[in-house]
Formats: sequence, C-alpha cells, structure tokens
Amino acid sequence: MNLKLSGTPTNTSNLSKNKAQGANEFSGHFHSAGLPVIDVARKKDLAAFLKTINIRFKSYELLNLSFIHRSVSNESNVRINNERLEFLGDAILGAVSANLLYQNLADRPEGDLAKIKSVVVSEDVLSGVARELQIDTLLVLGRGEELSGGRTKKAILADALEALIGAIYLDSGYKNAFDFVKSFISAEIDRVLENRYLQDYKSLLQEYCQRAYKNYPVYRLVKRTGPEHSRIFWVDVEVNGVFYGPSTGRSKKSAEQDAARLAWDALNQQKGKSDEKT
Repeated sequence: MNLKLSGTPTNTSNLSKNKAQGANEFSGHFHSAGLPVIDVARKKDLAAFLKTINIRFKSYELLNLSFIHRSVSNESNVRINNERLEFLGDAILGAVSANLLYQNLADRPEGDLAKIKSVVVSEDVLSGVARELQIDTLLVLGRGEELSGGRTKKAILADALEALIGAIYLDSGYKNAFDFVKSFISAEIDRVLENRYLQDYKSLLQEYCQRAYKNYPVYRLVKRTGPEHSRIFWVDVEVNGVFYGPSTGRSKKSAEQDAARLAWDALNQQKGKSDEKT
C-alpha cells in the first residue's frame, strides 16, 4: 500500500510501546464538552500521531474519541464511543471516494465506478490503511475486547479510521477531511485500475449485503449436469429474499462467482434507477 504521508517520522518503536501501555486507560473524567479528559501522556501520543499524518486538531478530546471502541461502553456505564463518528466518517469517505472517481474517470459508466468504490472503501483496504497509520496502537478497548485480539480485528480498525475521518470533518471542515481521505484513497483507486486487486464478486456482494441488509448472501447448488469428467454446476444466490441466477460453471466456486456477479450487477442497476427517481 503506497500511503505517502508528509511530516517528520516519529520513533515508531518507542511510540508503539508507550501507546500500548496507556491506550486502555479510561479515567471516567469528562471535558466540558462531554468528552473524556485525556492525560498528558495520551495527549503526547496523539500529537505524535497528528505529526505523522500532517493534520492539526483543535480538540484533542474529539480526536481521542475516534479511537474509543464501544467495548469500553459495554464494560462501563459511560455511553461514549466512536460509533457516531464512524457513522459520519463513513458518509464522508463515500462522498470523497465517489467525487474522486467521478472527476477522474469520466469515461467509466456508473457500474464500473460503483465496483471500484466498493473495493477501495472495503474493510480489507481500510484496515490496512489503519494499520499503516498505527491506529491499532491508539485504540481504547474494553478488557474483554483487548484480550480477544481486538487491536488486530479488521472491522475495529476500519471503523476507527472512519471515525477519525468524521473527527477531522467536525474539527476542521470538509476540505481537510477530503484531503486526508484523498491521501490514501487515490492510491487504492490506482491499484484497482491497474488490476492489482482481484475482482471478487462474492466479496463485493457480501460487503454490500452486510452494509445494506445486515445479512449475508446465501448460495444454493441447484443441480449438477454432464458426465463426471465434464461436470457443470448450476448455482443461484439469495440476497435479502430475492434469488439471482442460476449461473453455471465448471466448478461450484466459479458458478458461485458468476451468480454473485449477476446479483451485483442487478443490485447496482436497481440502485441507479432508484437514484434517478430521487
């Protein structure tokens, strides 16, 4: 991942060690704005992080909030975590990514833009960016989540990055949030255009279903035809109660991929028609 960041590099080995020792400390004291108060050591770690990404923050408390996982709320009576920032950041990430694709790929149809966007804002990509930024060392987790390896979980890392985007927007406006997202998303768009990502329709469809319906696509083997040495598999896929297919393939896996492609294309066409009506 070619993430280019300006600013003076920090001593990452010492920084990671210091953060890991103190990132889970949660005092329960609150700032006047209703955000958790941060101590001097934590503020120092946050300042070092900001230096690596070349961004200034007026509110370190808001920045800190973007790293507080909901497991902290679950283990205490303090209902403050990064979920609302994540919601906001997700929308901004989507808008910036769509803007860049629209402006830079004028020759591509809507379906292609949607496919590229689905890849570059996926959990895999975002968690990779978060790790490169060392967001894993800044996370504030509940004890149970910490013990279960929460710092390495892709979903938690991706959510924290989205929350950070939301915090940047609230602290210094859309332009700074746009510039931050562009600093890593542009490289990911280039990777897709250069075919350095495998276009995996099953993964794209799964991520879409999780985001839109909070469930997973279900694949069904309809039948097998042909002789043993030249077997054809027929597979369809159910998405939120609707079946797409069947598709055929020389293997069950390839048939599932094609069924996922049919569903993906149909869902994007439906979305395009819905957007036109609105």
